[in-house]
Order: sequence, then structure tokens, then C-alpha cells
Amino acid sequence: MTSPLRERKNAAEMPLSSSALRTGDTIRPLRIMHVFDRLELGGTEKAVMKLIRGFEPGLFEHYICTMRGAKAQGEAWTGGVTLLDAGGGGEGFQFNVPRLVKVMKAIRPAIVHSRNWGGIEAVVAARIAGVPVALHSEHGYELQMASGLKFHHRLLRHVVYRIGMAVATVTEELRNYHAAQAWWSPEDVKVLHNGVDGQAFSPQPQVRKATRERLGIPETAFVVGSVGRMIPLKDFSTLLKAAEVLVPEFPNLHVLLAGSGSELPKLSNYVTDSKRLADRVLFVGSTDCVSDLLNAMDVFVLPSLMEGMSNTLLEALAVGLPAVATRVGGNPEVIAEGACGYLFTPQDVPGLASLLRSLARDPRLREQFGRAARERALQNFSLQGMVQRYRDLYIDLFMRQRGALDSTLYVRN
Repeated sequence: MTSPLRERKNAAEMPLSSSALRTGDTIRPLRIMHVFDRLELGGTEKAVMKLIRGFEPGLFEHYICTMRGAKAQGEAWTGGVTLLDAGGGGEGFQFNVPRLVKVMKAIRPAIVHSRNWGGIEAVVAARIAGVPVALHSEHGYELQMASGLKFHHRLLRHVVYRIGMAVATVTEELRNYHAAQAWWSPEDVKVLHNGVDGQAFSPQPQVRKATRERLGIPETAFVVGSVGRMIPLKDFSTLLKAAEVLVPEFPNLHVLLAGSGSELPKLSNYVTDSKRLADRVLFVGSTDCVSDLLNAMDVFVLPSLMEGMSNTLLEALAVGLPAVATRVGGNPEVIAEGACGYLFTPQDVPGLASLLRSLARDPRLREQFGRAARERALQNFSLQGMVQRYRDLYIDLFMRQRGALDSTLYVRN
């Protein structure tokens, strides 16, 4: 029996292109089922939402299937997306293959794309259900992954990588990590970087001024800030501690933090108990006005302990902000160190304070870094580029399988 890996290598030699879909046939929209653990509108879900909205109309038909329910409001997924739930309720990992098989046989997708550990069994279900194309991608980290994956996680990933048609990650670092953990070849893992909308996220001086006025931040303040889930993995306490160090030297320093999560009460209490920070830190909670908040900042800080590929880091660069981030995950792939920002060791408060000090002292350096940051975001991490990469991947994988399909399910002559 030919292995899926060998099939992929042989197929890669074929002259495939999306134009083949338009030659002599009228193609029905390819039905794609995206499988998640749950909908929380985190980075992975937001990236998929941007993808769905970026694809050309009529090419794909999208279904969002959750394994363990949806915490986010379903109305956030607009534009003809159908929401499904194949889970059995409860918390923790559940191998929901039978439920998934039932859903897939009812929906009959052309492509199943599972993401992260919480949706990994979808590839197994897709093979059982006879779905033409099944692929899996890894988008980030959880804190417990720092010491490596559990053996059964590694084993199941290896099986899924073997039976799926493609494996992808959003950074080279994630590719190398998961390849090593799953006893897999990095060369057989695709890297599909996230992208940012350079029009929605752009430098806007008037927005900067209006947002600062609305939030009560002085126009002359030096504002460092961040956007993200308030969870231990993001380690916003390091940013607060670095700001605390700098306040005596820079009395106009302010901190702006957006997001919600389990750590928010702890962070708020830390600020309340600090004589230096009490009137200088603003928590704005979850918001849809991320672009406005980024425009109100002078420097963006990402102090995460682990990171996949941060969408907010890309958005900060697109807005033209110098960025200071931990040297973890995909951050070094996003930031050109010394050209548009700096990198530092996780939890290194003096190191972060030193980098922020250099930026606070030098407005020209901030301006130089900001210009380079936006240029890098637009050239290397555009939303259009991300959409095109996924579009080509989906179509090429489908075309490789087309000869073995009942074409009447997908093609009208």
C-alpha cells in the first residue's frame, strides 16, 4: 500500500494549479470543514475567520465544527459559515471519532482541516468517512508543552501526520518542534505564516489622538502596551514589573493593556498595590478596537513565555509600532531584530526595562523602527499572501485526489 507521504511526494511532481479547476468544468464550491477544540475567538480562530472572509466568493463553502462546544458568540462567524458541534460535552480530551464520522457523512465535505490537539482526531474520522482530503495544522503552544508532549500525544500526532495528506504549522519553529515530537521529517511539514490586513491596521495619527483623549492618556505620554489573553502563558506581569522599574526615570510612562482572562484580577491587584503604577496602567478588557488601541501606543510589548505566531504582533508592526518581544516561538521570524524591534529572554525584567529605556529616550529610533516594522509586515506577512497560500494548498490537495473521486459530488460538466 502506498503511504500518504509517498503519494504527497509523487503528487508534488505533477503540474498542478488552481486554473485546472476552471478548465472544461463548472465547479461547485469545495466544501471545507474546519475542526477546532472549541470556539474562543483566540488567535487560531481569528486567523481562520480572516481566511474565510478573504477567499474569493463561490470557491469554497465553509463549515466550522467544534469538538467541545463554543465559548464565543456564534454570530461572530458571519458570511454563510455553518457552525456544527460534534462533541459529547464535558471537559478534557475525548476521542470523538464516531460523532465526527457521522457529521462528515452527513455534510460530505471535500476537505477536512483540523487544527491543534483539540481537533486532531478529525483526520482519523475523515479517513474513515471517505473524505477526499484531510490535513492537520499546528498553530501555537500551551504552557504544559514546555517540557515536551506526552507520549500518547506524540504517538497520535505521528499517526495523524502519516494518514493525512498534509501537515502544516504557522512558523518554522513550530514545524521543527512538532516534527521532533512526532518523529516526523521537518521537510514534510508546510509552513503557512499568518497574515495581517495592512489597510485595517495602519498608522493613523488622528485615531491616535482621539483614542488617547477617550482613554484619558496625555498626548505627551510614552505609552507601552500589549493585546492578548490575560493568562499565565502571556506573562504580562513581566511588562508591569519592567514599567515599574522605569517610572522614576520616565514619569510620563503609561501602560495600556487589552484583553481578558484568568490573570486579570491578579494583574489588577499588582497595579493597585504598586505606588509607581497605580495611576499609570489602564486595563481596557476585551475589545474590537484593537487598531485604535495600537495607534495609541508608542511601543508594543509581547512578553509571552511561549508563542506560536502572534496575530497582534503582526498587527502592531502593520500599525508602525516598534515591537519588543520574547525570543520564543515565531517571534524571531516576525521581528527583524535591531531593524524594527528587539527580542529579550522571557521573564527578564531588567532586560526588557533596558530595551524600553533605549526606545523611550530616542523618538527618532522609534520612528525608524516603526517605518521598518510596517514595511516588513506588508512585504512578508500580508493577509493577501496568507489567503493565497491556503487557497493554493486546498485546491492542489483536492486536485491530487480528484481522479479517485466520484466527480459528480464536486463537478458539473
